[in-house]
Amino acid sequence: MRPIEALLEIARDEGVTRIFGNPGTTELPLMDALAEAPDLRYVLGLQEGSVVAMADGYARASRRTSLVSLHVAAGVANGLIGMLNALRSRTPMVIVAGQQDRRHLLQDPMLSGDLVGLASAATKQAVEVQHAGDLPIVLRRAFALAARPPAGPVLVSVPMDLLEEDTDVAVTDRSPVTGPGAAEAGEAAALLARAERPAIIAGDGVGRAGAAGELVAVAERLGAAVYHQPMNDGIDFPTGHPLYAGMLAPHNAVIRETLSGHDAVLIAGCHAFMPHHYTHGPAVPDGLDIVQVDEDPAEIGRNFATRHGLTGDLAGTLRALADHLGGRVPSARERTERLGAEHARKRHDVEAAARAAYGPSPMDPRAAAHAVAAGVPDGTVVVEEAITVGLKLRAVLRQDRPGSYVHTVGGGLGWGIGAAVGTRMADPGRPVVAVLGDGCAMFGLQGLWSAARYEVPVAFVVMNNGEYRTLKDTLDEGGGASARYGRYVGMDLGPPALDWQSAARLFGIGAVRAGSADELRDAVAEVRDLAAPLLIEAPVAGHGEDR
Repeated sequence: MRPIEALLEIARDEGVTRIFGNPGTTELPLMDALAEAPDLRYVLGLQEGSVVAMADGYARASRRTSLVSLHVAAGVANGLIGMLNALRSRTPMVIVAGQQDRRHLLQDPMLSGDLVGLASAATKQAVEVQHAGDLPIVLRRAFALAARPPAGPVLVSVPMDLLEEDTDVAVTDRSPVTGPGAAEAGEAAALLARAERPAIIAGDGVGRAGAAGELVAVAERLGAAVYHQPMNDGIDFPTGHPLYAGMLAPHNAVIRETLSGHDAVLIAGCHAFMPHHYTHGPAVPDGLDIVQVDEDPAEIGRNFATRHGLTGDLAGTLRALADHLGGRVPSARERTERLGAEHARKRHDVEAAARAAYGPSPMDPRAAAHAVAAGVPDGTVVVEEAITVGLKLRAVLRQDRPGSYVHTVGGGLGWGIGAAVGTRMADPGRPVVAVLGDGCAMFGLQGLWSAARYEVPVAFVVMNNGEYRTLKDTLDEGGGASARYGRYVGMDLGPPALDWQSAARLFGIGAVRAGSADELRDAVAEVRDLAAPLLIEAPVAGHGEDR
């Protein structure tokens, strides 16, 4: 079997049905081979950032490792932001990057470069294949490493001439790996059962492991308040559950204040809290009893001391904890009722304030977020990359079904459009609404072309305030010169104003402009019946206009 045939055969055996890419000369052997491989669909993106974002969304929704094809050093460089997002969000992905022909690499030919060096900081591993016979082994290793906790992207650089070799290579068989059984959880359960004010922090590892149901069982048997980790990437605990207390803010001081009201906490599948802005002191208050559960042994005690650290299969470990807790906390039901009433009051107040802010465009950000939350049909997947409105959306969006909310904590802007396209491709039975800030959308605008080309029925809701509002708000909090003089340098997207209707037409996509919060809600509600992509422009009040 020739090297190019081995690449395709291993891809099939690893469950790949789509290859996301943007081709160049070094990919011509792959593109030619795909002409005879109709079972492997090539998904074209016009810029590598959108390509990797589509693969990210697809991998999460399909729960399979995605395969990406990038072109030489420039393509890898363009795709780095997507790899960084995938690394932070722990998305399993294999990137095959075409390297220049080895026979003249010594001459520094155009397009060549250190692909491994470029990608190393944004991937779990980057490696270049030098011998055709090594290609199957390297690819098998890449797929295994990409999926192994903590999951993430792996890059394989493959010289163009290697794929063209007429060499017989052997394809190694796939080696299935199953996680270890649940660790002994009896002592950890006893500690949690003794707590009078227990809490749980649901990390994104729970959602990735499909263990939300097991975490619900633990929470209900404890009667514990449950918080999502800061800036959670998915649904790790049903947000409509009476025990759900909301998302922890990404600030150590706020986390510490919140957890100080508890005497024990279970931290499940959470990567170290990852604060955003610096605040003095640790995230965990002194004297707090912590039980930490994670598939990655390196997470246990990484940033704070734990009383019990359990590793291994996350769903199995949580199931074991729930079994040990059965009947040991008589007050669990009373706690659940009390916390449920308290959480319901807080939710009512937030939603009432948002409804009171309804009105014509430009909309109050609270009203825009509530309109989206009120409009999304049951079963819809919300892909969110809206810095200002996104935080307000989290406070009013009620989603219980796993996979219903998709975000990236990676921080690389421009991810949302591509991720939404990949999400809908992987799960075409579920409507998808992408909620995007106008600044974020500009970073990944090329992804709209792929949505149009493949007729992917996603509603792209662009929250248009014409500025980087989050930066202005942060400067205001610090009381700097910008706030004093009302002059913010490099933070406005106009003039000229961005014309989102024209942007949609450029890519052959229909567009509407919401004239009010009610119109936005109604436009989002129609996403279930979409047969083609649609851009919904939502004019939102800018800095200081909604105060």
